[in-house]
This record gives sequence, C-alpha cells and structure tokens, in this order.
Amino acid sequence: MTDGAMHVRELQWIEPVIAMQRLAHRSHLTFFDSAASHELLGRYSYLTCDPFSTYTVVDGQARCNGETLDDDPWEALRTLLARFRQEHRPDLPPFQGGAAGFLGYDLNRTLERLPAPAAPGQQLPQSILHLYDVIISFDHRDDRCWLVSTGWPEQDPVRRSERARRRADEFAALLAGPKAPRNNFLATSGRWHSNFSREDYIAAVQRVIDLILAGDVFQANIAQRFSAEISTSFDPISFYCRLRSLNPAPFAALLRYGKLTIASSSPERLLKLDGRQAETRPIKGMIARSADSKEDQRRAQMLTASEKDRAENTMIVDLLRNDLSRVCTVDSIGVPALCKLESYASVHHLVSVVTGELAELQDAVSLLRACFPGGSITGAPKVRAMEIITEIEDVAREVYCGGIGFIGFNGHMDTNIAIRTVTINDGSAVFHAGSGITAMSEPQAEYEETLAEARRIFDAFGAETPGAL
Repeated sequence: MTDGAMHVRELQWIEPVIAMQRLAHRSHLTFFDSAASHELLGRYSYLTCDPFSTYTVVDGQARCNGETLDDDPWEALRTLLARFRQEHRPDLPPFQGGAAGFLGYDLNRTLERLPAPAAPGQQLPQSILHLYDVIISFDHRDDRCWLVSTGWPEQDPVRRSERARRRADEFAALLAGPKAPRNNFLATSGRWHSNFSREDYIAAVQRVIDLILAGDVFQANIAQRFSAEISTSFDPISFYCRLRSLNPAPFAALLRYGKLTIASSSPERLLKLDGRQAETRPIKGMIARSADSKEDQRRAQMLTASEKDRAENTMIVDLLRNDLSRVCTVDSIGVPALCKLESYASVHHLVSVVTGELAELQDAVSLLRACFPGGSITGAPKVRAMEIITEIEDVAREVYCGGIGFIGFNGHMDTNIAIRTVTINDGSAVFHAGSGITAMSEPQAEYEETLAEARRIFDAFGAETPGAL
C-alpha cells in the first residue's frame, strides 16, 4: 500500500527485541523499546538503522554530515527537519520517519548562560540525531507491525517512490534473516567508582539544604556518577537485553552508534507532541520496593502520603506549567494527574502529567527548546538549580538527564528523560543516579535513594550495589 511517495506494508507480528537482534549488525541502530506494559504508556516500539543523514552538536555548534551549520543548534535542527516535511498518517504509529537519537543535558548551555563542568566526562557530542527514512513500528496493544519507508532524501516524487519501495524490500529481507551473533559477555574489567564517597554525597546534600534555607533555590537534583572499565569482549546488545528484563520501562531505548552504545531503561517521559497536544510526565518522589508484598504495599502508601515528596512533585509541576506556557496557549495548560503512584521493578514513584496545546507557529523544536532540560531533573528555579548542579557534581552529565527519542518529519515527537541510562564508550561504562533535594530532605536517606535507583543497573552488569564507594 502506498500514500504518495511513502511505501507502507504491514508485516507479520514479530517481538520487537527479536527484530532488533536481527538488525543489530547494521549501522546506527536505534531501538525505542516499550519494554514495560502499561495501561496508558508503552503502546508503541520503533526500530530503525542505516540513516541517510546525521545531525550533531559539538561545543554548541551544529553540524550536518560533518558540515558546520550557521544557525544556533535549535534553529538549525528546525531547518533540517523542514526539508523533509510530510503529512501525518493517523492510521499508523506516530513515528513515520524523522530525526532520532539523543539530546544531551549539556545542551542547556545553548539555552542559558551557564558554567561549563570542570570535567568533560566521556567527551561525547552534546547531541546526535540521525535522520531515518525507514521505520519499523510495533503496536503492542493490537500486536501489529508495519514497515514505513518514506523515500527520503530523494526530492523528485518518482525517484522518491522508487527509493521507498527499494528500501522497504531491503528492510523486509533483514527482518527475515538470522539474529546477529552474541557473545553474552557482560563483566566489567574493574571495580565501579563514583565521583562521590558516601560522606561527600551526604555533605553535598546538606550543602543544597543550606542553600534552600538561605533562599537561594527551592530544590535541586544531585546525582552520583558511576563508572567502570569494560572488557573488549563486552557485548552491549546482551547487556541491553539483560537490563530490559531486570528493569522493564515504558521509555526504554538502545542506541548503537559505532563504538558508542546508550542503553536506557527510563520510566519518565520528557515531552510528547501528538498533533498540537503536548504532554510531559515529571517523576518526583521515589521509594525502594520490597520483595515482601505487605511491606511493599506499606512503602507505596508511605510514598503517596509523604509531605516531602508531594511538595517536591507539585513544585516541579508548577515549573513545567510555566515552561509549557511559553509555547502553548495559556488557557490550555492542565494537570490531568497529580502525584499518582507508578510502580516499577525496584522502586515506586510519584508521577504527574502536565499538558497543553501548542500555540500558532510553534512546533516540536519550539516545545523542546522551551522545556529543556526537564525540570524534574534540575530543580527550581531551573537556571539556579543547574548552576548548583554543575558546581557540586563537577562533571558533565552528557546523555544523563537529557532526552532520547524522535522528532518526526510529520511534526510528532516523543522523548524520554535519560535516567537509568548507561553510556558505553571507548572501553568504559558510565551511568548516574540522582535524588531531588528539598528543605525536608534527610541526607543519609537521599544517598540511599541514589543506590535504590542504581540497583537494577548494577544487577544487569552482574555487580553488587555498593554500600559505599
């Protein structure tokens, strides 16, 4: 079936993770994986590879296929996407070709005057977004699967239609082939290190509390950065499969970009744009789960009744309402869910939902620019919180607390907040785990919260969660 130059065919249902394994050897593999079933979230998964173009941001400078772009990174991205604008097909899952990859937290310095972290981390680009002409989409609710081939970057309608069909045939053959071989080797070659000792993290929390009591900030999110060397025989695909089984999440993702692998098991949506309807789902409030069902239920009730966690969540909701109001019509801003309990493999969370309708002349890039990075992982006020984060953490967050997802040529978008996310690059594995600090925080408890958040990632590596580093 075709629609203009686009070529669409429905395929026999295949589990998305199996399809991913069949394409694992292809270049620039991108897998947006709704690994956790949820009544409202995680309906769709998407798989793609072999992009026709690449957009990056390095030190605040945007490039396309290595060529420097004159505009600021956000306007350059908007201009690039506009070259391939296409109509939305409402009968298909929303991602129907477009830009996909990550927007790193450190893009914040392209939006605000902020200090640079003292340590550069893994020295990754601030953003990598590949432009994909072919998408394999999965509808988990109905167990349906489609291959969508757009024909881009061809502009001539006839050549574009020919390319769309040819590329669809190529991807169908890949999906019918064998899975890429895996070695199942997961072990790291050294012990895990943190940029904080237990005592230093507790002191950092107390420092933030003091700043809050002095009226400098209302809250700030402070994270530990865990790192370890990995063996040359470490298999990132096997690691991701183990992570998704231990910590299934509705906004999981796997990006395989050459030597760089990003494996995310995020439960949190940064931004979704469905037509003109925008949504963000901030998470603030967390408690570790228990294997004992009665104790687990008691902990969930403690969290929902927690004055500290509810106050923290509500404060961020107010921040996000303000962010959305910059690009949405004021009377459309709503909060359809406030401090609702959501339960995951190792933790319970309080989650809220903030929505709005985009104003005229605004688009997905406008929405990202207005809300980036997500307020739930900075604090409030946002700019001052980011200054404190840089000063205290002392190392670039890079992918962590940025966003992973897609911006479609049809204007639709969905992105996660890159928490519970591992970056594997150049012989090392790195991930962060953070906690939101308020005036009511207890420093020791906040330290333990970071370890609870990190537990399933350590499990996926086959490592014990450290009591102190």
